[in-house]
Amino acid sequence: MKKEFFNEKMETMSFEELHSIQEEKFIKQIDYVWGKSPFYQKKFKEHGVERGDIRGLEDLHKLPFTEKDELRRSQEEDPPLGSHCAAPMDNIIRIHSSSGTTGIPTFVGITRHDHKVWTEITARSLFAKSVRPTDVMIHAVGLTFFVGGLPVKDATEHIGAAFVPIGTGASDRVVMTTKRLGGNLLHCTPSYAQYLADYVRKKQNMEPSELGFKKLVVGAEPGGGVPAIKKRLQEDYQCIVSEGLGNSDAAPIIFGECPAQQGMHFCAQEYIFPELIDPSSGDVLEMTDGAEGELVYTLLDRECCPVVRFRTRDRITIFSDPCECGRTSFRIRCIGRTDDMLLLLGVNVFPSAIKDVVTSFRPLTTGDMLILLDEPGPKVQPPLKVQVEYTQTVKDLTALKKDLENILREKLVFRADVELVPEGTLPRYEMKTKLIKKLFK
Repeated sequence: MKKEFFNEKMETMSFEELHSIQEEKFIKQIDYVWGKSPFYQKKFKEHGVERGDIRGLEDLHKLPFTEKDELRRSQEEDPPLGSHCAAPMDNIIRIHSSSGTTGIPTFVGITRHDHKVWTEITARSLFAKSVRPTDVMIHAVGLTFFVGGLPVKDATEHIGAAFVPIGTGASDRVVMTTKRLGGNLLHCTPSYAQYLADYVRKKQNMEPSELGFKKLVVGAEPGGGVPAIKKRLQEDYQCIVSEGLGNSDAAPIIFGECPAQQGMHFCAQEYIFPELIDPSSGDVLEMTDGAEGELVYTLLDRECCPVVRFRTRDRITIFSDPCECGRTSFRIRCIGRTDDMLLLLGVNVFPSAIKDVVTSFRPLTTGDMLILLDEPGPKVQPPLKVQVEYTQTVKDLTALKKDLENILREKLVFRADVELVPEGTLPRYEMKTKLIKKLFK
């Protein structure tokens, strides 16, 4: 593999040298937060932590976690950006918003310095995902509040690639523009990549591979790392699919998957300090190969809206063995969100894992599915109700239902009640796919 980096010094730095830089930045940032953020001043005091208790990263565990709901309440009680905002409004150059998929959206402001940091982190992540100066990126993701919009534009231009801002809801324009401009790279959610494949087959009478994309860069939801979904996209488009992971409260894209396809590399080396914790106990876990837990972020270089020990709710698996691309950072796969996890008789079940199984049954299924919940989770009494779309190729619906239920039980260790519905029954999404439908009020 050809070894290429956006910032070779930082992306190939040894752990010891990087840790020294992180220590220095952490001390500076914690001083800043202690002095500028009323939210953290109050929070640390309530937890009995004084500034002198924190001498370095080895004391980070003494600080309390920050929850998303706390930031939401902070903004409701102290608008516009909350008491955790540590920069005056006249220093803020842009304001983004979270998607609000798990509650009321929160706003995130950035200063000129924050903008520079975001652009660097995102450029490293995109470069790891094979974005190059010679590429013409068809951007089929939202361009408004979404942190995967304008910040990706900034990072793409920073790399030197051509950015084509189409956004969502314009598949006909994606097809036309791709052909006219020779777009070779599609940036979108995994849901939209599947949607576009179905769209061009039905509306344009062509195969997705005829669009000519050489690279699919996906993110904003689990899917690009789900084996069956990744396989489907790579077969549909006949090109490499690489995924990324970010967080609206931390940075737009923090992890990027290199061509080795062995997980997403951490690309915010000196800007974010990550921790891995047990999502139930909050205990810090070692980032050893194969370790699984929840990602926690402490920002090391943020002026506006800094966060300390922020619980992302992203459930990940760690890969720490050396990568052939030459990057020295750890890698991850995102299993799903801990707040989406279901618990069936003591067994943890993630919607993305169910979708992986359903997609693996293509072409008997379309790959589209929906979990139906009669009562609030995470505890669910089996069998778990799952709607699955079947295709016209199916000859025996009873056999398909039985096979799906058996494989779900065999692979994911839970009992399902699969309801087969005709192709086209379930909704399609151009942004993030909804895998759970709540039937209760």
